[in-house]
Amino acid sequence: MAEHCFQQAKAAAKKCELTMVDRLANSEANSKRIGVVEGCFGAAGQPLVIPGRVLIGEGVLTKLCRKRPKARQFFLFNDILVYGNIVIQKKKYNKQHIIPLESVTIDTVPDEGDLRNGWLIKTPTKSFAVYAATATEKSEWMNHIAKCVADLLSKSGKSPTGEHAAVWVPDSEATVCMRCLKVKFTPVSRRHHCRKCGFVVCGPCSDKKYLLPSQSSKPVRVCEFCYVHLTSAVGGYAQRADSFGRQGFNLSDDEDEDDSSD
Repeated sequence: MAEHCFQQAKAAAKKCELTMVDRLANSEANSKRIGVVEGCFGAAGQPLVIPGRVLIGEGVLTKLCRKRPKARQFFLFNDILVYGNIVIQKKKYNKQHIIPLESVTIDTVPDEGDLRNGWLIKTPTKSFAVYAATATEKSEWMNHIAKCVADLLSKSGKSPTGEHAAVWVPDSEATVCMRCLKVKFTPVSRRHHCRKCGFVVCGPCSDKKYLLPSQSSKPVRVCEFCYVHLTSAVGGYAQRADSFGRQGFNLSDDEDEDDSSD
């Protein structure tokens, strides 16, 4: 009996929550709030005010970037997650990134040293770790994201995304190539990231490109280990551009350090 009452209460609470979101979707206050966020990104940002979109919450999270952890402003809507660089808090942001929540899965990250209260945000295109200021804040973010994703999937009838991009290992965690374990990184011997496994690797261990459609329309850098795995998985046929030198092209610093600053 008690369990039946609990289930009824849970269902009623969910219905009330959904009704509140639906009500907010058509409210002037919600539109104004989203308009303010849109304005903070300026002309370079994408339009955010669309029918049915609700701003659930916002806050500053520490994003684990390639070079070092950096503070980023995050906005959670009922259908997308938006983040950007903080230029002037509450007034101006740039480098806007928009992640459709339907493609998001999240996993908690164990506390380690100064990096605490973290979780992974994983999508087919890009995956990364973020950290909240407190355990309570982490719990709230994860619960709200999980609920938004579940509601979207329920409405669309789609299944959760099974594939996601690798989380890049930060540069600071690798002093030598993570594949050959021989090449030491220096200003001359640069670090590169395999787009398949996320490992930090040297140039010779990552001189292949392979087409990963969920990440790019062009072949991207992969390490030798992943390249062999990928080509074997398709019966030896490689959707690839072979070694950079033989094909007469090379990755520029900007391309190889894709999103390294955010």
